[in-house]
Amino acid sequence: MRRRSLLIAAPAGLLALAGCGDDGKSDKAEAGDSPSPSGSPSSSAAPPPKIVDGPLPAVTAGQKFGAKPTVAKGSGDPSKDLAVKTLVAGTGRTVAENDYVQAHYLGQVWSSAKVFDNSYDRRTPLLIQLAQGQIIDGWRYALTGRKAGSRVQMAVPPTWGYGTSGNEQAGIKGTDTLVFVVDVQEVFNGKSSAKGAVVAQDDIDLPKVGTNTDGKAPSIDVPKKAAPKKLVANYVIEGDGDEVGENETVLVQYKGVLWADGKEFDSTYSRGQLTSFSLQQVVKGWGQGLAGKKVGSRVVIVIPPSLGYGDNPPQGSGIKKDSVLVFTVDILAKM
Repeated sequence: MRRRSLLIAAPAGLLALAGCGDDGKSDKAEAGDSPSPSGSPSSSAAPPPKIVDGPLPAVTAGQKFGAKPTVAKGSGDPSKDLAVKTLVAGTGRTVAENDYVQAHYLGQVWSSAKVFDNSYDRRTPLLIQLAQGQIIDGWRYALTGRKAGSRVQMAVPPTWGYGTSGNEQAGIKGTDTLVFVVDVQEVFNGKSSAKGAVVAQDDIDLPKVGTNTDGKAPSIDVPKKAAPKKLVANYVIEGDGDEVGENETVLVQYKGVLWADGKEFDSTYSRGQLTSFSLQQVVKGWGQGLAGKKVGSRVVIVIPPSLGYGDNPPQGSGIKKDSVLVFTVDILAKM
């Protein structure tokens, strides 16, 4: 089975750093061998396209949202502009530039109807940020302003696709217009929060975390007691999504404070920007604490020094040696 290609920028913040013994590898997701919309976007800074209604080839089967579509061969010459049409109108969150979009999609060549990639057969939607350099510009411009739950069809000329070089591996020439059908399942941004059932926080010896789901940073009240010696990872809000595997990449909101004084040292909420990372590329306490937890959940993690930064905290972080760290983490999605 082909893996999807991801081109995700390295996240900001301390959690992109591994713990002691970091091998210095980048936190970028490894590119796979599938020529997806994120595989090799054009590097040229093309001007914004004019968006038109068509022409677009007919969807001849699988017309319902979420069903694998069959799309006819393009008829005549495609538009030199970006053709976009909403086939099914959703009612969810509106997509904006730099949001993360979770979507199923099928892509084919206009002139031949050759399908070069689709996520439906993989049964795994693509999760990608709609940011320059992360995804082909056709997707950025076509999906912005659409709503979650929508099926969008687009015809992307080379200028806003893979450029004049095309994608040889996929059989895409530099003159090919590409046709996509995209089912936008979820949209995530800096206002996204966990969603699920609130779990009682009865242990007075552990931090208590706020349960607000309005996109604002939850409170973390650290007790004036000795910190636990072992890792703690408990649900604050339990979602109903799939469990996170120990080798998977997640999209999260988080906030970190020191057990010693409750001082915040890092937060996606403060930056207004989500973070994605592999559980194999962060401090051990994060990897172990989030593995097995459900997507959609908020988790409180208390990390002892041996599973955190130990005696080698990141320079300029405000974290002292052998600090116990406390995090609240909203697991928004798996990538």
